[in-house]
Amino acid sequence: MIKTSRLLLLLIMISLFTGCSRLLFYPYKTHVRTPKQLGLTYTDISVITRDGIKIHGWLLPAQGMLKGSIYFLHGNAENVSTHIMSVEWLPEQGYQVFMIDYRGFGLSEGEPALPDVFMDIEAGFDWLFAHSDNKPLFLLGQSLGASLGLFFAGTQPTVKNQLAGVISDSSFTRYNDIVRHAASTTWLTWPLQYPASWLMAYPYDPIDVIDRIAPTPLLIVHGTADTIIPFEHGQRLYEKAGEPKQFLKTDGGHIQTFMRPEHRLNVLAFLNRITTKHD
Repeated sequence: MIKTSRLLLLLIMISLFTGCSRLLFYPYKTHVRTPKQLGLTYTDISVITRDGIKIHGWLLPAQGMLKGSIYFLHGNAENVSTHIMSVEWLPEQGYQVFMIDYRGFGLSEGEPALPDVFMDIEAGFDWLFAHSDNKPLFLLGQSLGASLGLFFAGTQPTVKNQLAGVISDSSFTRYNDIVRHAASTTWLTWPLQYPASWLMAYPYDPIDVIDRIAPTPLLIVHGTADTIIPFEHGQRLYEKAGEPKQFLKTDGGHIQTFMRPEHRLNVLAFLNRITTKHD
């Protein structure tokens, strides 16, 4: 999640001169809340990446009988403590949630950059798969986390086979597409939109690999009022994806899906339909 338009403009202008992938990430080290303050039981988990970085995460155990596991990848700003509200409702529905901070975020070591964060995602996924109790495992990503998650699932055949379903909320299609859009929203950076997008061209675009996720079920969620990542990004991803796939169109803004009970129910129906088949 991009915190303010001023910050976004600053990142775009700097990226024009540096092309540095670290500018895609806006980490915050301090936790502003814990799951306990929300009335949730949790465990601090640490995993080690292939390059020796310690990654921190929270495991929120399911309440009652375990239906499945949710691997949650948050957006590009802050840390797990500010994104937990997107998934705090899932344990009550029988799903354990494992959410990690990428390197440099929260209590995780290192500095965030592409492609290094994929090692963080890999380490967290491997840990959760080993602790999923043979129940269905889902990947849920939001914003940058959704884009990273789609690429991760689409390029790792073993991971795809281990996933029961993938949920993408407010993903973008390409890194240079979203930089160009952000630069075009104000007169100050409008002239920079194409040079900045050229420098932010990375070989990790989710739209190039999303069709490889099939036949794993895919749910794409996007809000028509999203001004950070426009609705058309979700539409284009859905069109490129293979079957089985679903599209949940909301009228909300950026990663506001789970603020609305009806959208929670729609996502829960996707999860429950798959977990019922695995019983």
